Amino acid sequence: MGRASRDRGGTRPSAAPLTVRLPRRRQWDRSCLRHSLLVRLLAVSALVSLCSVTATAWVVVRTTTVAIDKERGLAADEDARVYDALLGYAATHTSWDNAGQLVEDLADSTGQRILLTDPEGHAVRDSATTPGRALRPPERPLTTVDPLKVDSQLTPDAVNEAIDPRAIGPFRLTTWEKRRLHQAAVDVVECFRTVLGVPAEVGAGPNGRPRLVTRDPDSTTSPRCNSAALGTPLPTERKALQALNNLVNACLSQQETGTVRLALNLSWQPATEFQETDSVKVDNCLTSSRRQQLAPYVAPAVQLYVGGDERLPTAFFDLSAGNRLRIAGAASLVLLLTVAITTLVGIRLIKPLRALTSAAQSLGESSASPRVNVAGNDEIAQLSAAFNAMSARQAELESLRKNMTSDIAHELRTPLSNIRGWLEAVADGIAQPDTDLVASLLSQAFLLQHIIDDLRDLSAADAGELRLSKQPVEVTDLIEATVTAHQAGAQAAGVRLTAAIAADSRSLPVLDADPVRLRQVFGNLASNAIRHTPRGGTVTFDARCDHGDVVIDVADTGSGIAPEELPHVFERFWRAEKSRSRQGGGSGLGLAIVRKLTEAHGGTVTAISTVGKGSVFTLRLPTAQEVDRR
Repeated sequence: MGRASRDRGGTRPSAAPLTVRLPRRRQWDRSCLRHSLLVRLLAVSALVSLCSVTATAWVVVRTTTVAIDKERGLAADEDARVYDALLGYAATHTSWDNAGQLVEDLADSTGQRILLTDPEGHAVRDSATTPGRALRPPERPLTTVDPLKVDSQLTPDAVNEAIDPRAIGPFRLTTWEKRRLHQAAVDVVECFRTVLGVPAEVGAGPNGRPRLVTRDPDSTTSPRCNSAALGTPLPTERKALQALNNLVNACLSQQETGTVRLALNLSWQPATEFQETDSVKVDNCLTSSRRQQLAPYVAPAVQLYVGGDERLPTAFFDLSAGNRLRIAGAASLVLLLTVAITTLVGIRLIKPLRALTSAAQSLGESSASPRVNVAGNDEIAQLSAAFNAMSARQAELESLRKNMTSDIAHELRTPLSNIRGWLEAVADGIAQPDTDLVASLLSQAFLLQHIIDDLRDLSAADAGELRLSKQPVEVTDLIEATVTAHQAGAQAAGVRLTAAIAADSRSLPVLDADPVRLRQVFGNLASNAIRHTPRGGTVTFDARCDHGDVVIDVADTGSGIAPEELPHVFERFWRAEKSRSRQGGGSGLGLAIVRKLTEAHGGTVTAISTVGKGSVFTLRLPTAQEVDRR
């Protein structure tokens, strides 16, 4: 029989006692649970309501914003249309004298007041002509109507400060020139259709010059149809182009730059020595020269006011029927989703809580350990996991309680049965109460007392009431005293008990410990090792200092302990054999007491073993200086 059947007393790590609600408080607990559930449901409902209100507000604001942006876009389109119409008039007229009808038509089509003023603020044209009513102009003008400086914000296709293409001034062709050029364009189109097989048609430019429109731009330069002749300047254009060229060169001469030669499409080529860095100067001179040339042919610049007293403000929520219907539909959808989500969340909350309530009720009504299914990772899932852990711990504690009761009964039954049997034999006259019988009964009584004392020590250790009378202790003296005290028992068992204390071990630090309890620890380890070491074996005590701690090793040459049984050697009443044989002697609590007393001194005890070679039990105890430091 190996060390697996030795004194493996001990208990599993102690846990806090499980508290079970009494039945008389169960109704109060259910009420608390219902109130807690109600609070959760109210919180969830409030959160869902807040989300629904937020979503509804977002939908309303978003839809309203889209509607307002649409109205603003329409207003911007109307402003751009008014500006473009007035700009076209200014580009083709030299004054605003005949613009009254145009202004009134624009005011009627937009429903807004149109006011044109000169730079000094005097009204040039005004659509507000109600008799007897003094109308003040709007606070700020919309823009300046000047065909020589186009507003790029109202005309996105125009370059900033560009000249309106409808302002052609002296480049306007005469009626005779238009007819002649138009006939030439018709002939070219006919040639394209019949000779080249390319569909083409005649378009008109701003100055009345016809132009060729075709799907194949490269064919417009075909010499077969003489299409290049359409780009030849006519007398009116040559005259105006020469005048513009003179203005540009005069501007360039003032900046000490070479002269250029302009084409009909206003592109230019250097006429004299020219530097590439002067191209910006040419562009600036060309723009200023064009404005100078066109100024007599366009209407003077005026300030444009749109709105004023006759422009009614648009209400923020004055939405169309379609927008209102979309908002109502979105709000209804959000409310429907709110009800559905609240219902689903409520069901999801109530279902696991009902399962927990049922399990909690059955926990106190039966010995079974109920469990609930854990799904998810929310608070309820964590509560369910905690409940399962509590139920499993209760089952474990109940099993430990039953096993411990059975172990204690078993340990006490054997000596009591011996004492009772011999006393019954004496009472029946079968045995004589001689000295040997009294000695045997006394040994059984001592064993009972030993078991009771061990249980009392373990109970005090578990309750934290184990009292220690600490004083300075020399470890070597305790080891030698233990070896001497157990030498007779070791010799009777045929085991050699020694203390392998080196010469320098006398310099080991002094322990602050209870010498009686520490001698009890050494004695239990010695008795345990002697009991499970076969004849001819050896049990050795050794002591050393390691990182400020005193380490004591109790090694034997027994048969060892199986690896799967080694973690249980310090549990009380634990045995590998379920028969719980007491042939080896001992109370089954020795090693459990060793662990408790060692922990009470702030130390640890461990065991290593190799089957067939032996085991080593190691005590690690802090020195007096180390205890003060901790």
